[in-house]
Amino acid sequence: MSAVGGPAAPVEEYVAALSAALHGPARAKARMIEEIRDGLMDTVAAHTQGESPDPDAARQAVREFGDVDELVPSCQRELTIAQARHTARAVALTLPFLIGCWYLIWSAGHGEVWQLPDTAHLLVVQLAAVAATAALLAAATLAATGPLARWLPTPHRLPLAVAWAGTAASAAMALAALALAVASILAANWTLIALAGALAAASHGVVAASARACRRCARLPIAQHATGRAAHG
Repeated sequence: MSAVGGPAAPVEEYVAALSAALHGPARAKARMIEEIRDGLMDTVAAHTQGESPDPDAARQAVREFGDVDELVPSCQRELTIAQARHTARAVALTLPFLIGCWYLIWSAGHGEVWQLPDTAHLLVVQLAAVAATAALLAAATLAATGPLARWLPTPHRLPLAVAWAGTAASAAMALAALALAVASILAANWTLIALAGALAAASHGVVAASARACRRCARLPIAQHATGRAAHG
């Protein structure tokens, strides 16, 4: 990276301004910013014809790229889709395992050894239904922004839908963790219930943070069509 006051200072200032205006997954954003910096430096090199870069060539390259405000919407669209995929992946990976744990507890509650309160059973089943719906949407999102993105445009509202589905799933996890914590105190054999509650609490933290970031990205001004670089991120 060039020094801030060096010949490529206009490029670094441009990249810094663009980076400050964008929000999304850290790795995807860093990769995008690096690609843009490399493109600008290639343009500078073309203007200097292999000689040492100078501020005039850097400023010309920046002008050719366009204003930061003009570039932000399309770049943010890619990062928003990448964040939606990140949230969908978190939901898709955590919820099926948790639903399986909850099902084991629900099934075990019908035996003679387990004595899980009926109210806790009902709440966990209802929360599992919410989580299962969110997991299905997450799987559909991964497909729509992955393989299917080659042929079909990504729905404009999909990131916001994923954000709120993740929020609902994280809330279900939090309520389930609370219900299971209380149930573990009342149940005769509490070990599995307490473990499932701890897993639900940990998963809530992961999904809630990703859903919150997704909501923030979905509210930002974006271009109407993704360019496709983030589709597989």
